[in-house]
Order: sequence, then structure tokens, then C-alpha cells
Amino acid sequence: MTLREGMPLLYQQFTALFKKNLLLSWRNKSATCLHLFSSFFFVFLIFCIQEAMKASDVTSSAQVDITDPKAFLASPPIPPCEDKFYAKLPCYDFVWSGNQSRRVSDIVSAIMANNPGRPIPANKVQSFKGPDEVDAWFTSHPLHAPGAMHFTEMNATVISYGVQTNSSSATKRGRTEDPTFKFLVPLQIAAEREIARSLIGDPKFGWSFGFKEFARPAVAKDVTISPLNLMGPVFFLAFSMFGFVLQLGSLATEKELKLRQAMTMMGVYDTAYWLSWLIWEGILTFVSSLFLVLFGMMFQFDFFLKNSFFVVFLLFLLFQLNMISLAFVLSSFISKSSSATTVGFLVFLIGFITQTVATGGFPYSSTNSLSRRVIWSFFPPNTFSAGLQLLIEAISVPGSPGISWSKRDVCSTDDTTCFLTMNKIYIWLVGTFFFWFVLAIYFDNIIPNASGVRKTIFYFLKPSYWTGKEGNKVEEGSLCSCFGSVPPVEHLTPEDQDVLEEETLVRQQASGGIVDPNIAVQIHGLSKTYPGTTKLGCCKCTKISPFHAVKGLWMNIAKDQLFCLLGPNGAGKTTTISCLTGINPVTGGDALIYGDSIRSSVGMSNIRKMIGVCPQFDILWDALSSEEHLHLFTSIKGLPPASIKPIAEKLLADVKLTGSAKFRAGSYSGGMKRRLSVAIALIGDPKLVFLDEPTTGMDPITRRHVWDIIQESKKGRAIILTTHSMEEADILGDRIGIMAKGRLRCIGNSIRLKSRFGTGFITTVSFLENKDDDAGTSPEPLKRFFKKHLKVEPTEEKKAFMTFVIPHDKEKLLAGFFEELQYRESEFGISDIQLGLATLEEVFLNIARRAELESATAEGTVVSLELESGILVEIPVGARFVGIPGTENAENPRGMMVEVYWQQDGSGSMCISGHSPEMRIPENVQVLYEPPSQVLGRGQRRVRGSVIDYESSD
Repeated sequence: MTLREGMPLLYQQFTALFKKNLLLSWRNKSATCLHLFSSFFFVFLIFCIQEAMKASDVTSSAQVDITDPKAFLASPPIPPCEDKFYAKLPCYDFVWSGNQSRRVSDIVSAIMANNPGRPIPANKVQSFKGPDEVDAWFTSHPLHAPGAMHFTEMNATVISYGVQTNSSSATKRGRTEDPTFKFLVPLQIAAEREIARSLIGDPKFGWSFGFKEFARPAVAKDVTISPLNLMGPVFFLAFSMFGFVLQLGSLATEKELKLRQAMTMMGVYDTAYWLSWLIWEGILTFVSSLFLVLFGMMFQFDFFLKNSFFVVFLLFLLFQLNMISLAFVLSSFISKSSSATTVGFLVFLIGFITQTVATGGFPYSSTNSLSRRVIWSFFPPNTFSAGLQLLIEAISVPGSPGISWSKRDVCSTDDTTCFLTMNKIYIWLVGTFFFWFVLAIYFDNIIPNASGVRKTIFYFLKPSYWTGKEGNKVEEGSLCSCFGSVPPVEHLTPEDQDVLEEETLVRQQASGGIVDPNIAVQIHGLSKTYPGTTKLGCCKCTKISPFHAVKGLWMNIAKDQLFCLLGPNGAGKTTTISCLTGINPVTGGDALIYGDSIRSSVGMSNIRKMIGVCPQFDILWDALSSEEHLHLFTSIKGLPPASIKPIAEKLLADVKLTGSAKFRAGSYSGGMKRRLSVAIALIGDPKLVFLDEPTTGMDPITRRHVWDIIQESKKGRAIILTTHSMEEADILGDRIGIMAKGRLRCIGNSIRLKSRFGTGFITTVSFLENKDDDAGTSPEPLKRFFKKHLKVEPTEEKKAFMTFVIPHDKEKLLAGFFEELQYRESEFGISDIQLGLATLEEVFLNIARRAELESATAEGTVVSLELESGILVEIPVGARFVGIPGTENAENPRGMMVEVYWQQDGSGSMCISGHSPEMRIPENVQVLYEPPSQVLGRGQRRVRGSVIDYESSD
């Protein structure tokens, strides 16, 4: 099938990715609606605040014309001194002077007795002779009385008075105290009333006091203190944060779940990826900005009505586009989607602080340098705030028409120091948008991806980058890491003869330039080393030693075959696949996939067109269905549009997902997700398929069905399969390679590995069923028969059967032995005889154990084994036959040993499952490892065991 290339493929990928973004937004309706319509909430909130302020203004006469003011008659009482803000106790309602006059004293007594609503007790009033004494008392007793009255009896018909209060207003809990109307006026009214009654001689003489407002026109309201002018910039910044956080979270999610890595392995162009996000977010930004302006006009805000629609709309649009570019930049530094909200809050907080700083015109004034203004304007909220300020100032004067589109580049007539116009802000926002977008692409290349891989800092200066002919040269680790030198991988001659022959063959083909048309993958000394780093933190320096994940791999993988790569956790299987698929760069060596080198960017581009990958973990979007996943990846792969739908339907039928094709992948079981991943790997009829544990989580029936699919898929292609199921490897694998500790330990077909690394031939003898449980043939003659001819004992003995393990060196005796055994079946009571090789699982454990032993003896890694005799033996991990120091004697000069049984735990590490009884060390065996013995502890002997080479002697 011919795949599309060049611009047609770029457009097809862009269309598919754009549709993916649309579907994700549509499925996440709550977040999309919040992005589009959050402006309504903020505008409505400003409207409610404005209406509340208007309601409070209605109670004031300042907002209406006063042509015929009405008089207001009142007789306010003298308030208690406790009502004064911040009064100190004990306090007095008032103090007075002139107590030498009897008439004045009577007037004060009448003031106290006739106070409306509340007579004033005598202990709440203090008298003095003259004003000087009152002033002295006020000085020594501050805030103990709100006011004072001074009386002077001039003659029988004239009494003068004065009122003394603190004219400073006070504020407490949002309320303002006016001393004139609260204290001065009541004292004045009381003094005049009682003086008049005293002079007239009528204690019931009426006395009233009236207020009348001055006639005037309505006071014009200050436009600059409207709620939109005060809170609009902050609210509009908060509104833009919704789209910013959602975009940042989407990009971080695709990185965290390795979704983008999966698309990269399929051959997606970075241009298509970024453009799809930019165009889709640009559409959402356009709509949300449009809604914001329309909602503002709907609620009749002058900011939106007086200023030109296009002037306001373009400001919001360009600002939000800048925030999208800023989200692209920050996404390179975020690896977890949960961090998006935190980063969004920090950006909002910084924007709020800079808005507050810029309230006084900073830095757009003559007192600030050009460089300071330029640096300040790179942060989008700063330029946006300056634009809002211009639009607010344009409507601050009553009757001002605002800023029209034709006058967007004209300064106001009263602005003598004009530095900014709306047109300059537009130009700057366009420039910063492209600046942040280009910076995002740059950081995307130099910041380590999910696999810790990045390009060099100056990659764009290399001509080979632009011509597409550069090697696949990338770096690893963060920018803040200091790398030490990478130690070379020491080449060791393989111990296994088959591995050595494979390496020799590949070396000869590589050195002679021989191209075998039947070889799909040829690996030339592939090695991968993660270099040691020194990470400088805030308070510490962390050093990490180099780690050799793959140590010189040489092998051929033929066409039309399935190569099964086995190994315990950490053996290097997934690292090898990552190197072959271009996810991780190789440290040394090379690999040719259908003639293209994985070290060349051009070669890797060609390789990605012909491979399919089922990764170890499912890389799927929970919100997309299986059908949508296949349509997306077939489009990215470059299949012709007309073939996408039928191919997707066939793949869904192959993996039995047709009935669930419309369901979201997030609702799938683990087995269904693995089937979908297998279907994705088979898109485009790839020549090479990598299946990394493809049947994990499947039920037995589905697993068998997927095995059938894999068997059929071998025709015309090569398949590299990794698995932890030995049954799966045994059934599917044409050739099997087992890796351990980064090296290839054995290679060959299943029968070859079992015959070479198994314990021997497994013989199971079943007995005839007897109706009488007490009667029957004894198994002892059969045991003696095996012991006499083959020198073996049963490894498992039951009433119905008996199992023997026959070593490989007895293979020549088996024909005659089993011929005689069949002849004597009736004598031994045998109903059935089964003969087979050791299981592949046994081979796997044997290889893994030997690799652990090799590593443990080199690194000194030991575990403890407690024997029945009470001796605690420290042995290297993986040692099978262990000698016990201190058990030597005259009869047994070599001492005793035990056979240790090993198995893998849940994490894949080797652990002891048991051991045999103690037995003598034969004379003809060698000691592979003999550490010095030690005796430690109290009452318990603790020794270091030696490793006995008993296996080779068998």
C-alpha cells in the first residue's frame, strides 16, 4: 500500500489532529462551556456590583436636580458620650464653663432635664469656671467628652454661649462619624432653647430647628470609579485563565500519558501537531472573545458601547492568542497535568501584581527607559492591561465617544506625553504572539521529552537540521544536568555457542557489506548507556552513576518470522525496542531495518513508515472510541483517505472490537485496550511490528484469538515480541532470544533452548487405577528400574503417577530403556508413559539465575539462607549449588553442600524458594567462587558460602 508523503500527508495529519482536538473538547463539554461562556459570569458579576452601587446612589440627592428644597425640622437629642467613636471611659456627655452664675447653672440643669428622650444624669456632666480650665481638662483627659459649652451672663437680658467640639471626623468599621451633626448641632439647639426659655420666663416655650438643602443642579457622577473600570482588568485576566489552564492541561496530559510519543512513532509531523492545537485554540479564543464583547454590550457597559467594537474585540483576541502561545511554552516544562492549575494560578497572580504596579502608568512614561518598557511588555498581561487603561481613559470624560477604529493610532488631545496607542499595542501583541510560539517550538526540542531525550541547544544553527540529512544526534537529561564521560561498554565474548555464532555471522555480513534479502532487522553491536549525571538542586547535589541498559547486541531477525525477546525486568528488552523505534538514541552500534539505519534521521523517517508498535502500556485517549483511534492513527500513518474506513473496520473485526467500536476507550477493560493497541500496531500493513507484552490482561479465550491474529500477521513481515508468558513465547516464537543484565544470553528455537538449558527429559509414568485401594503394584520396582539404568530418583511421587528428570547425557540410553520399560508395563502396573523436554519457563529461570549469579559475584550481592542445622549461609544471588565452609572432616574432606531453589518474585527479582538437604561435595567438581568465611552473631554460626560448579559436572 502506497503511503502519502509531503504536503498531502501534512494536511491529512493536520485534519486528523484537528478533528481529535474537536472531539476531545466536545466530549469534555463542561470545560469547553466554561472556556466559552465564563465571560458571561464575570460580566454579570460586574453588572450586579454596578447595580448595587446605583441602588445606593438613589438614596442620595446628589444625583438629582434640587430646584425647590424642602425644610427638615428636627430636635436631635444630645447623645450619650459612649456613642462617640473611640471614647475613653469614664466619659461625660458634655462639659461646661460659667458655674459662678446661678442663672447659668439653672440653664444647664434645664438642658440636662429636658434632653429629648433621655434626661442626662448629673454624673455625666462636668462644670468649670472658665474656658481655660476646660481646655486644660481636655488636654489631660483626651476623648473623655465629645464637646463643651461655655456660658457668660452679660446682664439680665443678655446671655452669650459658645459650643466647642472636635471637628475631625472618625471612621469605624466602615461608618463615618460627623461631629458637626452628631454633637455640635444637638448642643447648640439645647443651649439656645433653654437660654430663650430662661430670658422669656416660659419653661414651655416651643423651639424648633430646621435644615434646608441648597438649590443646585444634579452632581455629575465620576465615570472613572465605575465597577468595570476598577475590577474589569482583574476579571478579564481571570477570564483568560480558563482557556490558558485548559490548554496547558491538555498538552501536559498528552505528554504524561505518552500520547504524543505514540504519534511520533507513527510519523506525525511536529508542524501538523502544533498547527492543529493552534488553529483549534484560536477558534475557541475567537468565539470566547466575541462572546465577551457581546455580553458587555448586552449589559450596556459604556466601555463596550462607546469604544469601537473591533477595537475592543481585537484587544481581547490578541491577548488570548498570546496566552495560548505562553501555554505552549510552559507545557515544555510541565510533565504532570495536575500542575497546570498551579501554573495557571501563578501566572494570574503575577499578572495581578503587575497590573497593580502599572496603575500609576509604569513603565509607559518618560521617566522609564525604552529597554524597561520593552522587557515589561513581553509578559502579555502587562500589554493587555495598558490597552484596557487606554480604553477606560477614552470614556472617562462625560460625552467622550471612546476610541474608534479610525483613531486607534491617535493620542488623546490632552495627553502631552503619549507613549502608547491602541495600534502600537496591537502590533506588540502580534509580535509577542509569534515570539512565544517560536520559543515554544524551540523549548519543545531542547527540553527532555517523556523518554528524557532532547536536541542540542543550538540545533537550529546546523545546516544538516534544515536539509534533513543530519544523523539522529540527540542528547539526554535536563539542561541543568552536568554529564560525566560515558564509560564504554566492555565487549565480552559470549559464553553461549549459539550467541557467539550469531554474533560472528552478523559481524561478517556487516564487514563484508553483505545484504541478505531475507533479513528484516540486523543489529550491529547495539548498546545503550544512560550517562551518570550531577543534578544541582537548591540545597544538595545529586550524583547518579552511569547505567548500561544494553551491552553490545548482535543478531539478525528474519522476515516472515516472529522473534520472541524474553528476559526478566531490567534485562534491556524495552530499551532495545525503544532504540529500534527511535524513541531513545543509541549510545553505540547501529541497527538496519530493511536497509535503513536507526542512527540517521532520514533512515528513521523511512523506518517509521514501515513499522507498527504496540507499546508496553496502553497509550490511548479515554474520551475517544476505538474507531476514532484507528481513524486518527491511519491518517497520521499516511493511508489514502478512501481506505481509512474499511481498514479500520477490518482491524476492529480482527481483534473482536466491532461491537464496541463506538464506545469510549476509557470504558474498556484492560484486555480490550490491549486488543486496540494491537490493532493500532497493525495499521498500514507494516513490514516490522513490535509487540511489547501485547496480551497482558486478556482472558484465555481472547488471548488465543490474538495469538491467531499474530500468527496470521507473520506472513510478509517480521514481528518482535516481548512477553512474560512462556506459553505464549513457546507457541508463537519461531526464534527466541533471552536477555539478562543487558546481554543476549541464548538464542534459538524453543526445542533448541530446552535441550541446551533445561534440566533434561521429563518422564511421567502413570499407574493403572485399582478398585481396591489396599491392593496394587508397589512403585518400588519401578524406582529401582530407573535407578539401575539411568541413576535417577523421582522428583515427584504420587499415588497415580511418578515423575523423573533424565539428564541430557543419558540421551543415548533412552531408546533401549523405554523399549524395555514398555515391554514391562504390566509388571510395573503402568497405564501411560509421557516423555518431554523441560519447560521454557525452566529455561528462562535458569538463564536469569545465571545472569544474577554473574552480577552478584562481581558486585558482592548476597542473600541469607538458614539451613536445618541452624547455620546461616550468605550466598550470592543466583547460586544453585552452595558449599558450606566448616563442614570438612577426615571422612569428607571437601565438606557439605546444598542445592538452592530459586524463583522470581512479583517484581521480577530472584528470591529463594527452598533448598535441598545437605549432601557431600563430589570430588570432581570445581569451586567457582569462594569468599572468606566469617562467624557472626550470638549462638548462631554465620558463614559465607562458596559457589560449586556442580551443573557442568552433571
